[in-house]
Amino acid sequence: MGALTGKTALVTGGSRGIGRAVALRLAADGALVAVHYGENAEAAAETVALIEKAGGQAFDVRARFGTAGAVDALFERLADGLGGRGLDVLVNNAGIASTHSIADVTEEEWERLLAVNVTTPFFVIRSALPLLNDGGRIVNMGSTASRFAVSTQIGYTVTKAALESLAPSLANELGRRSITVNTVAPGAVRTDLTADYTSIPEVVAGLEAITALGRLGQPEDVADVVGFLAGPQGRWVTGQTIDVSGGTWLGPIAAG
Repeated sequence: MGALTGKTALVTGGSRGIGRAVALRLAADGALVAVHYGENAEAAAETVALIEKAGGQAFDVRARFGTAGAVDALFERLADGLGGRGLDVLVNNAGIASTHSIADVTEEEWERLLAVNVTTPFFVIRSALPLLNDGGRIVNMGSTASRFAVSTQIGYTVTKAALESLAPSLANELGRRSITVNTVAPGAVRTDLTADYTSIPEVVAGLEAITALGRLGQPEDVADVVGFLAGPQGRWVTGQTIDVSGGTWLGPIAAG
């Protein structure tokens, strides 16, 4: 039996990249996983198929975050998939990026970044609380970029900092129900979301040079930390932001 056998989980943005790796990890640990997606039904179906091929259980749920009624639609479809069961693990992974400096960020882009990266996870959590079983887990996906100067991602970094600030207050409020709330903050990870820079050898070399472990991350590196927090071993960790970057910004790697 896996650590999450008999449990249920919702992974937003679960069809690709880090979200897919998280969904696969939670399913491998025994959870019934709801794989949320916004537009790419094919990718979501592929994630579900991968889980089922490995002997797990999953279903997909569609909701286009940042649009009116999206969160309500998500939970209507989630309830159907859960068949009357509660929710044990919520992973707020869905998000969008920006590669603009402040002079180039339009009001429309700013509002969409806030809507998808901050407002949506806030209301996903609020809507999940009646379903969330005591002893449940909430994991939000932050970014190490929120704590460093990245002028060409200024809109993105602001929204991730805002999301990370949710955990302490929520952890305090929900602790009486033994629900933990944490943030996982990845560094540079090879996904389709980061392909605009992880496909450039010079950029990769620069990132590896300032990362203590000397490489970019893989989605599974992040998923394993989420799996720890979602499982019984993570029961005494709450209100924290956990850096999962391989030691980005600790470099350059020491000689000797």
